[in-house]
Amino acid sequence: MTPALTVKSQVTIPKAIREYLGIGPGAKLLFEPMADGRVAITNANRSAKRKPAADPVDALIGSATRKISTDELMRLTRGDDWNTP
Repeated sequence: MTPALTVKSQVTIPKAIREYLGIGPGAKLLFEPMADGRVAITNANRSAKRKPAADPVDALIGSATRKISTDELMRLTRGDDWNTP
């Protein structure tokens, strides 16, 4: 597979590669230059989930699946009287 670069600097990604990456029109791609001169292309949506965070706490951002208020969480973890002096 050797697609050519157009005058607008565009390349058609072969169907087999699009299917492998799980991408379609409008998909966001991540280009990462490699030390050996190659460039890795990944699906930005998938790589965002796999990319490890520098801080372990940052890795948890966006991982909560249940929306709960702070008051409700405090009651669940510390009991109904958590906020009484």
